[in-house]
Amino acid sequence: MTAYRWWIVHLLLFTSTSARSDFFTSIGELVFFFYPSSSSAVLLVHIASADRVNTACFPGQMTDLLFMEKDLVMSLKDYIRAEEDKLQQIRRWADKLEALSAAATEDPEGFLGQPVNAFKLIKRLNTEWTELESLVLMDMSDVFVSNLTIQRQNFPSDDDQTGAAKALMRLQDTYQLDTDTISTGQLAGLFSVTPAHLTLTVDDCYDLGKVAYSEADYYHTELWMAQALKQLDQGETSSTVDAVAILDYLSYSVYQQGGLRRALDFTKQLLELDPTHQRANGNLKYFEYQLSKQKKVEGREDEEQQKQRKESQGRHDDYLPERNKYEKLCRSEGIRMTPRRQSRLFCRYYDNGRHPRFVIGPVKQEDEWDRPHIVRYHDVVSEKEMEKVKELAKPRLRRATVSNPITGVLETAQYRISKSAWLAAFEHPVVDTINQRIEDITGLDISTAEDLQVANYGIGGQYEPHFDFGRKDEPDAFEELGTGNRIATWLLYMSDVQAGGATVFTDIGASVKPKKGTAVFWYNLHRSGEGDYLTRHAACPVLLGNKWGEFFSPADTPEIQDLLKATENVLIVFDQRCWF
Repeated sequence: MTAYRWWIVHLLLFTSTSARSDFFTSIGELVFFFYPSSSSAVLLVHIASADRVNTACFPGQMTDLLFMEKDLVMSLKDYIRAEEDKLQQIRRWADKLEALSAAATEDPEGFLGQPVNAFKLIKRLNTEWTELESLVLMDMSDVFVSNLTIQRQNFPSDDDQTGAAKALMRLQDTYQLDTDTISTGQLAGLFSVTPAHLTLTVDDCYDLGKVAYSEADYYHTELWMAQALKQLDQGETSSTVDAVAILDYLSYSVYQQGGLRRALDFTKQLLELDPTHQRANGNLKYFEYQLSKQKKVEGREDEEQQKQRKESQGRHDDYLPERNKYEKLCRSEGIRMTPRRQSRLFCRYYDNGRHPRFVIGPVKQEDEWDRPHIVRYHDVVSEKEMEKVKELAKPRLRRATVSNPITGVLETAQYRISKSAWLAAFEHPVVDTINQRIEDITGLDISTAEDLQVANYGIGGQYEPHFDFGRKDEPDAFEELGTGNRIATWLLYMSDVQAGGATVFTDIGASVKPKKGTAVFWYNLHRSGEGDYLTRHAACPVLLGNKWGEFFSPADTPEIQDLLKATENVLIVFDQRCWF
């Protein structure tokens, strides 16, 4: 996968009232939390990956794996050269003896009549052949095997491979990619000629299907087994997978989805290749019996019932009722704002009420959405600052957590795939500088903030729809953190992305694309302190790249109510077509 990255920064402040929320840390995001208490300011940056806690799917660790593999390849080539040198020595010795033996056996008596020849024959057999034996038995692999053993502790596990496979399938669903597009490496149409290392082999497709099968995901099992069979039919070869094995999985996965006729057809294809296949012979009889029963049922169904039965096949619904809306927004197929509303979105130079830092050099502010008001600040962090934050965070990255809505305990979750690290302001001047800049722009007091959180999304990394504030039915949302509720969110992007990874708002249809060096800001609570349910949002899976972000939420006080009006303070308003 192309190693383009995008980073985000989230900044959040909390009220004094303890409330539950979807607290999280995620790969690809820089998060900042504010509280009304006297806790010290903290910087958070987080990173997200595949479906599980698999370290191998996070960009930081993936980069390390690439260089580790490069070192292993170099070690392997050193071993090959050592073996070749040894074989060359043996070959030279064998060639010399072959010539000597040929001459000696033509006239054995005359050859041995020479005392020197007799002495050298005895010496060779007694000494030199023993030396040759030692050379042949010499193990040239010691260095390579030792290096491999040391590095093996850093190798991805079976769970890592499963997580990466499920991440590919998540991307497949979210962005409606067919298996052929993924298999041929034509993601987002980036390559006119696809490099060989970006394509999936028959074995790769088969393994993806097996992962889906192990999860009882027969929809994806069928898709990837069909792709593997297609590539076999097109002439691709495999030393480990044959059509019989593929058809076995394919027929059963199709049957599990209610496709009896197709399951029967695949079973017949299998038996043409292997008439003695025991399971297929049993399935053939069973499928024929079930099909005869189904025909009788279909004869009694009306058109509507048949339509409903067919629609129930395929990808099953899951725990997220808004998944279709969420995925459409990720594909930029969401609700479009009317021209009238768009005409009210402006770009401006913003000075936060003539703040001393911005009187001469105001911040570039752009309206992204009107209700709720979502704004983007341009060029708020430098390239050097972003690189330093990533450098500080990378060694500390750990799997991100969310707040359990029942217990209030921080724990990992499948809907939030990320790793995170925490950076305190005192650890480096850059962290302190970023914190102060956020306070100057937003007017929110960082003295009640927790550490900065840094994160980055890896393969298929995402955070499904959630609220940043705690709801009334979550009374202990931030008890473990010792904080109150989140008032606002600050999201700072620290790199660009080629495809995917947008921040989408499922209730209003807004989609905000990452742009390096910009920060997106919105309030999560109304002035009354009640949560704004229109701020429900999600981080779309990253198709090519990854991201960083930062959050910010002020306390529910009169001062904060005044701050809610701060976005009115501008110097110059341009037309809605922003030029920065």
